[in-house]
Amino acid sequence: MTTMEQMPHNKFQVCAPMSADSESDILNTICKEVKAEGKLTGKNITRLYEVFGQRFTKAFEALKENRVKKYTFKPSGRVVWVVVGKERDYLIMPDAEFCTCNDFYFRVLDRKIHLCYHLIAQKIASILEWYEKIEEHDELYEPLMREWRKPTP
Repeated sequence: MTTMEQMPHNKFQVCAPMSADSESDILNTICKEVKAEGKLTGKNITRLYEVFGQRFTKAFEALKENRVKKYTFKPSGRVVWVVVGKERDYLIMPDAEFCTCNDFYFRVLDRKIHLCYHLIAQKIASILEWYEKIEEHDELYEPLMREWRKPTP
């Protein structure tokens, strides 16, 4: 029998459909290229589609249809990202890579994928500034957050 010291290190790696950070890492790398170029190139679009498939297609549609929104509440300066989806508006927390959509709950939390299309759209939108900027008063923050936090019916 072979001891652990004799076995190559890669024998102990657990294989998963997608490593936890690989989609995020790829998206971040592509976004750095996009930021440097100042635009989405054909090469970027092809790579995004290869990695994300239909999720990129939906994200790109959201970008083209101006469905990514950045709310800034005044005077506090609080920022909230929202992507208008098919059924409702979805709250995005980019730093936590969190979304309130069903795809996030059923596929991301089950580790089938790492990012829903809303998160992909928000990331690309923020790099290229392809989003609607909305300023609201602080008194609307809580009512809007309650609405965005509601579970999808």
